[in-house]
Amino acid sequence: MREPVVNESAAEVSADPSESQEEPQEEPQETGETATESPEITFDEQFYPARPKALRPIARRRQFFAARPSLEFDGLNSTYVDWLRNQSMLGDANTMARQLSGQASMWQNSYARPNPRSAVERAPVWFTAYPLSFITKDGQSFLSALGDPELWDAFSQIGIRGLHTGPVKLAGGIRGWSQTPSVDGHFDRISMAIDPAFGTEEEFRQMCEVAVNHGGTIIDDIVPGHTGKGADFRLAEMNFRDYPGIYHMVDIPEEDWHLLPDVPENEDSVNISPETEKALQQAGYIIGRLQRVIFYEPGVKETNWSATKAIIDTTGKKRRWVYLHYFKAGQPSINWLDPTFAGMRLVVGDALHSLLDLGTGALRLDANGFLGVEKSAEEEPGWSEGHPLSEAANQLIGSMIRKVGGFSFQELNLTIDDIKAQSESGPDLSYDFVTRPAYHYALVTGDTEFLRLTLKLAMEIGVDQASLVHALQNHDELTYELLHFAAGHRDDIFELGGEELTGAEVAEKVQDTLRERLTGENGPYNAVFTTNGIACTTVSFIMATLGIKDPDAITAEQEAQVLDAHVLLSMYNALQPGVFALSGWDLTGITALDRETVRELTSQGDTRWINRGAHDLMGTSPDAKTSLAGMARARSLYGPLPEQLKDPASYARRLQKILQVREESGIATSTLLDVPDVSNRGLLVMVNQLADGAVQVTVLNFSDQDIAGSIQSSHLVPGAAVHDLFSGDDVGQVDDLGSFFLELRPFQGTALLLKDPVVEDEAAE
Repeated sequence: MREPVVNESAAEVSADPSESQEEPQEEPQETGETATESPEITFDEQFYPARPKALRPIARRRQFFAARPSLEFDGLNSTYVDWLRNQSMLGDANTMARQLSGQASMWQNSYARPNPRSAVERAPVWFTAYPLSFITKDGQSFLSALGDPELWDAFSQIGIRGLHTGPVKLAGGIRGWSQTPSVDGHFDRISMAIDPAFGTEEEFRQMCEVAVNHGGTIIDDIVPGHTGKGADFRLAEMNFRDYPGIYHMVDIPEEDWHLLPDVPENEDSVNISPETEKALQQAGYIIGRLQRVIFYEPGVKETNWSATKAIIDTTGKKRRWVYLHYFKAGQPSINWLDPTFAGMRLVVGDALHSLLDLGTGALRLDANGFLGVEKSAEEEPGWSEGHPLSEAANQLIGSMIRKVGGFSFQELNLTIDDIKAQSESGPDLSYDFVTRPAYHYALVTGDTEFLRLTLKLAMEIGVDQASLVHALQNHDELTYELLHFAAGHRDDIFELGGEELTGAEVAEKVQDTLRERLTGENGPYNAVFTTNGIACTTVSFIMATLGIKDPDAITAEQEAQVLDAHVLLSMYNALQPGVFALSGWDLTGITALDRETVRELTSQGDTRWINRGAHDLMGTSPDAKTSLAGMARARSLYGPLPEQLKDPASYARRLQKILQVREESGIATSTLLDVPDVSNRGLLVMVNQLADGAVQVTVLNFSDQDIAGSIQSSHLVPGAAVHDLFSGDDVGQVDDLGSFFLELRPFQGTALLLKDPVVEDEAAE
């Protein structure tokens, strides 16, 4: 038999507080250091100079088991149970809590209210990395590459000050003594330890130090909604101590096992059918169906519930559980209102580990809108989305992060109303799913009417644009769920294209247009992703918009058009209040992968792998065919950053100019005042008020035609000079009607500053 690998660390062995009085703990293995010795002084302490080094929390503990482990993976095998306990996240969270509890350092920051502008000031422009697709030097880890000073030198030149690493902690599951791979891009976390596939904890800390030295911030991930099937879930199945309280799982008595489906051989659970779901609901075990089934696929996932196989617990009793998973079966949902509060302890401990032990400055909250679930009236779906418990839990998480000096953001598709509600007490920032599909629709149609509608709705409801993360591509699909229209306001009447349409009809019209124009014969390299959106890169989206059907036959003229459109979308996201975020796929101009290249990954319906092609950001491995994780290399239109920075006409250099204007003028922390009607349907005008009271105007041409027209708003002061922040020239004057004239070429935009004539006259005197 192959011996399981022992994973040791230099931190002390500790168990859950509930365990400490019930059984003796095994002695840690010898490492030449005792738990009472002072830790070696490292660069970590410069991150927190006000906190004595003895208070630096340590999450990882030694892991151990007997030399001859049993082959029985159940609750009666104490060796196996101990092995699981010593790599569980709940155990580490309890260790963290005991080190921080009662310390004065926990009371040095305000935390009650979100502070989006403070977060934006600290990190106004983000690079969003994706570990599986990042090509590094030969033998270099992902984290080491992200901590390379040369990369941060390039980021500094361009104007990037935040780096979102993506999830890099161990994910997937545990079967027996072995770890199973992630089922969802490492968002099924099972440990606080860094996955060795991405690097080490020391490399992570070094990355944080390099970022700080360049005026930057590292942003990590936590997942409040679910875990993977790791040690915590296996202990929960064994009904061990507090662990079942982590999850929304129900113990089904053996006399009712006839209600449960058989679990296929070599599987540990199976998704239940709608019929079984209803039978279990009628029997009083589960709350039944929910408002929607994410990742629905016939025969694979027809409900949000799965049943486990029979498991022997620590008393020798056989148990079968039914557990909730909003996403995939390998992502059991966390229960935020269990009497043990075990799930809450696990998530908060994970957050504190990242901020205080690893040294990050901010956290992304994944799947944080699914933290409450409740039984509804008979025959009605259970209440899950928009549940008040999600708001309460997000307030708790956001407050804890602010309490230790960090900030947070949520990447969750919500109605505009829900985004407004979350912004009052939860994370500091929210991902802009309000206008993201709308600006894609504007480029596809050459008409900004729908984009202007979404911006105006957000203003009316009270969403501050500065509280949003405006992004180009990330690892997900081009989302067009449009929940505000398709769900929350499906019966409300809106005007679009000269018609009065219900919200549901608006969503359907936009979705149908995007599907038709971006996939099929018009964009054969893109793909529909379930009911959520389109799997594509920014470049492949633009190609389809421009009518380019064969990427391999693209001409130099077409490449220039793609670049212009890409710069326009960058200007839209950057020249308004809030965070601007972009990825390596954007910086290097990556096209979609051929589906055959990732056929195995997309075989279960997850077409998003075609937009996750590997890319070499710094040009360190020009001959590499794949990333370190094995992701196929995709075609790059723009080339690596060092080459682009030598070319003033490159995407990186044009982006640098946009971000320079943004930084110098203070657009990121401004306030959106108006989105006026326009004289040409391809125009978008956003009127912002800067912190000093000055008026700034962003004007963009989303069409492929020259535009000449008037820009008018009640916020434009007659007589004011119109100053172009890119050219440095005065390009007009506001007339008595509060308007000025402007010409723009196809896919061109600019940022303008109004100079008050009274101020100008006083300055002249």
